[in-house]
Amino acid sequence: MEIDEDKIDEAALALMYLTLHDHFRAWKQIDWEVTNRLHEKGLICDPVGKAKSVVLTDEGLKKSEELFRKLFSK
Repeated sequence: MEIDEDKIDEAALALMYLTLHDHFRAWKQIDWEVTNRLHEKGLICDPVGKAKSVVLTDEGLKKSEELFRKLFSK
């Protein structure tokens, strides 16, 4: 099976919206490869470090809410 990594990244970013705290931080319980790709796309700040959360960029925060509503709302 061929996996569409962009769709995985979108779902991960949408789920980050679900765990938002402090307005722009999300828990980073997502696969490292996914968080690295989200960082490369400019949607989150560098995920490497001891913090248990990542910082979403302004673009990442906006897109995470859009994707959350698209993928998970009725």
